[in-house]
Amino acid sequence: MTARILIIEDEALVAMELRFVLEDLGYEVVGTAPDARTARALASRGGVELALVDIHLTDGATGVGLGQELGEGFGVTVLYMTANPGMVSHGVPGTMGVLTKPTDEGCVRGAVEYALHLRRGEPAPVVPDGLQMFG
Repeated sequence: MTARILIIEDEALVAMELRFVLEDLGYEVVGTAPDARTARALASRGGVELALVDIHLTDGATGVGLGQELGEGFGVTVLYMTANPGMVSHGVPGTMGVLTKPTDEGCVRGAVEYALHLRRGEPAPVVPDGLQMFG
């Protein structure tokens, strides 16, 4: 079973690169969203298992609250991807952790696989390099 992933990123080139990496790994990218409104619309269609969420979007620093909303309200596993990990260093309810940007394909792959293992209740390998888990 392939996972359905939502990318929430306002930088088009970063979002496109993430999409290519995830699709090459066999995941289904349900969409990319540059802002909170678009992200909510895509998540409301259902079936999103994991969201990669940037903190600073086109509508401002809305990613922190959006991640919490997706996790608690939509049941989505949330990993933040940001150049500003200090903004979420103490954790955010309903979310899993943060991956510091810039990152590379190996870190993204490891973080996504780890998060999906935990979501499915499967034994997960050690926390991958570059991923800071909350609580």
